[in-house]
Amino acid sequence: MLRTHNCGELRLSDAGKEVVLCGWVQRSRELGGMTFVELRDRYGITQLAFNVQTNAELCKQARELGREFVVSAEGVVAERSSKNTKIPTGDIELIVNKLDILNPSEIPPFTIEDDTDGGDELRMKYRYLDIRRKPVRKNLELRHKMAIETRKYLNDQDFIEVETPVLIKSTPEGARDFLVPSRINPGQFYALPQSPQTFKQLLMVGGIDRYFQIVKCFRDEDLRADRQPEFTQIDCEMSFVTRDDILNTFEGLAKHLFKTVKGVENISFDRITYADAMKYYGSDKPDLRFDMKFVELNDLVKSKGFQVFDDAEIVLGICANGCGEYTRKQLDELTEWVKRPQIGAKGLVYVKCNSDGSYKSSVDKFYSQESLAEWAKALNAKPGDILLVLAGDKNQTLKGMGELRLEMGSQLNLRDVNKFACAWVVDFPLLEYDKDAKRYFAMHHPFTSPVAEDIDKLESDPANVRANAYDMVINGVEIGGGSIRIFNSVLQNKMFKVLGFTEEEARSQFGFLLDAFKYGAPPHGGIAFGFDRFCSLFGGSESIRDYIAFPKNNAGRDVMIDSPSKVDIQQLKDLHLKLDL
Repeated sequence: MLRTHNCGELRLSDAGKEVVLCGWVQRSRELGGMTFVELRDRYGITQLAFNVQTNAELCKQARELGREFVVSAEGVVAERSSKNTKIPTGDIELIVNKLDILNPSEIPPFTIEDDTDGGDELRMKYRYLDIRRKPVRKNLELRHKMAIETRKYLNDQDFIEVETPVLIKSTPEGARDFLVPSRINPGQFYALPQSPQTFKQLLMVGGIDRYFQIVKCFRDEDLRADRQPEFTQIDCEMSFVTRDDILNTFEGLAKHLFKTVKGVENISFDRITYADAMKYYGSDKPDLRFDMKFVELNDLVKSKGFQVFDDAEIVLGICANGCGEYTRKQLDELTEWVKRPQIGAKGLVYVKCNSDGSYKSSVDKFYSQESLAEWAKALNAKPGDILLVLAGDKNQTLKGMGELRLEMGSQLNLRDVNKFACAWVVDFPLLEYDKDAKRYFAMHHPFTSPVAEDIDKLESDPANVRANAYDMVINGVEIGGGSIRIFNSVLQNKMFKVLGFTEEEARSQFGFLLDAFKYGAPPHGGIAFGFDRFCSLFGGSESIRDYIAFPKNNAGRDVMIDSPSKVDIQQLKDLHLKLDL
């Protein structure tokens, strides 16, 4: 080793030791006849001290060091006269007697500091420099620890980690595939896996009754803060289990990660049906760190002469505690906020609950104090609160109120990143109807089993069939989802028929799975967690990019290596592709 110690481990108890440190120059400063250099590596920072009176040549060499020079420093550990309480090594310094420049550095395009002056795009272009910064390094260390603890827990639960293929067959269901042309099979293509779904089910047929994999997946879809074209899943499957077996097992995984990675114990999981999640929160991934449930007001507000409410399919209200003093300006800003295209509301009705027991609303012309008091009672409001009401089409109003609820939660500081509210959302609809395609699509995937009591409705009333599916939701983020699978050919063929597959199409795309089911497939089910999302949740960030070593930008580009890029025309010819590029 070129070094005897790292830059984060020396303490006062090491005083007098001769050591060698290696790292990058963070900064330097001159103070009289002394030069001090902060040397940084992955583990921390140690101060190097050079005395012009003791060794003028060495001090001159130190003064010529630039930021991010890679150096080796040999010397004696000594107690600092001016201690730095902000770093673990702040009680000592290294009195240097030998300095080697291992590699000089150009001036970096942004400062390698916790609070850098580099913007997102610039830091992504020079991501290898960004990784030197402590916040990014800590994110990657968190990711590493979560992967290690995941493997520990699942290994203790008798799971086997199995790698599944990356070059697979394209299927039309789900998101858009990334395709890979085959050189030796002209005109044919592999697809990169959106998930190892069919392979893990085949592993169950093969008797690997507890499988997991921390696996790369690929989806060619539009990007946002919590999406990347390539991402990582904790992918799991189990045989001979019920839904509760899976929920209990992976609730255990989440609790294990909270305890070992975050130091958080006493985590509990609520269970909420999809129907209730939509009814009370307008979302299938509700943020349960705060209450503010929706209350339907149709019976209280209709037939009073206010046409907006009379014409609405649904009228919903929420109570924002302690917001009764909101100014007209604040309420106007909220009104404009809900009118944005992303929300789509036509307006916002409010009712202030005054301290004297009276009410002031934006619809006083249509509703008496007695009527407004009934609204307040329905929403369990008290003096000093404000009622916020939206009306219109049911689905749009539920969605809009869900967004407004989250906005009020943020304004009232109810969405603390250090507080965790966990839940399982269950009983999703199995199918959703696409009016344009004029057929049903699987809400999760075509291998999800209906709940047992709804199987008879699959052909007669498909819209009301519930899926034996479940999502883990933490702080309003879907962390993972899965289902009990269909494990016999008869039911699977019936599902394909409802989804509009012809027998030939089903055989062409999934014949291998249907054949496998003929040879004693066990009852099975599983789940997949968004590993990047899990990491960002634990790290208190909204963007998964912060927890990926080399992420793509919002346009799906790697600006560091300039990818995707054009390729040589001969490569295209070898792949039998004729493209006008």
